[in-house]
Amino acid sequence: MRTIIFYATKNGAAAEVAARIASKIEGAVLHNLKQSPFPSFEDFDCVIIGSSVYAGMILKETKRFLSQNAGKLRQRKLGLFICGMSTKEDNTTYNNNFSQDILQTAKAKSHLGGIFDPKKAGTFERFIIKLVTKKSEYVNTIDDSKIEEFVKEIKS
Repeated sequence: MRTIIFYATKNGAAAEVAARIASKIEGAVLHNLKQSPFPSFEDFDCVIIGSSVYAGMILKETKRFLSQNAGKLRQRKLGLFICGMSTKEDNTTYNNNFSQDILQTAKAKSHLGGIFDPKKAGTFERFIIKLVTKKSEYVNTIDDSKIEEFVKEIKS
């Protein structure tokens, strides 16, 4: 199964997760949605799309990519992942950010954790994270067992 993983990241969590997924799928290709041109995914059987989530919203590059390619994505095996500091699986985030047809097409979808690095965060972001999570130091909640489950689902 030829797989391409598109991701958008603000501070690196989605890139880290995408790389971990790619390491478990032989020959997987990675592409940051903030870089163009996009490789054609017509030669791939499986497309995985991941994005960091801030204030409940996926990054604009991910939204744009999804809206421009919805028809083609529905013709592929599709996986979706999100990264953020929330530790619970929340369908609200998916429903607010992905169209119902994309969600129905997705063979796998999961929240795979996040990273908060105060050195990479702006003042406002540090304030919000501290307010919401009561954390002000480096935190990494990327869940390798959830990544394993996600890869297993997408391969089946």
